[in-house]
Amino acid sequence: MKPDFITNNDWELVKKLYPDKIDEMIDKLNNNYPIQYMIGYVDFYDTKIKVNENVLIPRFETEYLVEKVYYKLKDYPKNSLNIVDIGTGSGCIIISLAKKIQQQFEGIDISPNALQVARENAILNQVNIKFQKMDILTNTLSKNYDVIISNPPYVSKTEEVDPKIKFEPQNAIYAQKNGLEFYERILSIIPNTPKLIAFEIGMTQKKEIMNMAQKKFPNSIITVEKDLTGKDRYIFIEHR
Repeated sequence: MKPDFITNNDWELVKKLYPDKIDEMIDKLNNNYPIQYMIGYVDFYDTKIKVNENVLIPRFETEYLVEKVYYKLKDYPKNSLNIVDIGTGSGCIIISLAKKIQQQFEGIDISPNALQVARENAILNQVNIKFQKMDILTNTLSKNYDVIISNPPYVSKTEEVDPKIKFEPQNAIYAQKNGLEFYERILSIIPNTPKLIAFEIGMTQKKEIMNMAQKKFPNSIITVEKDLTGKDRYIFIEHR
């Protein structure tokens, strides 16, 4: 029997994919196993993104980040910007943007398994993106970028979370320093003054990250925008 919390469409996909293992799938779902991993992909900002346990499942908050960045960038001249996605994971952010606008795109991640998924997603969506393995906590950016985008790990280890995330890669979720570790590090290793830095943030982190940004780029325009639930979720650091 279909669990009540699963949509009819998703349930039909599960039955099609696992016709001989329905009871096993129901047990996994009732144990909070993400149905996205069962199905193997998510629809993300008009883009099909493959997912498995090597990558974080893209959320609707991140779709909204992509939309906001897209509208900020769409009027730039074609192929004039170097854009990097730090902590790219499945590649959902950078691939969705690459389908909408013509620029030069790169994705960085520490996980070779995540990067393999990102490369497969780029091929699936017929976009040209350079991916590279890098631990930004121990390395610096090797070139200047015009646009830096990141949805880094930002959950504090003391924070209450949805039990479903126990199946997702933990290094893509949790960060030290009350979840601020990666924002601090990213801002410290930027060698130039980008046209735009776009962060997805935790809903209580606005003040600290704005202060970091102001210290690094005192002449920047810093704005905070809310997600669809009204929570502070995005910080944009612009230089015009």
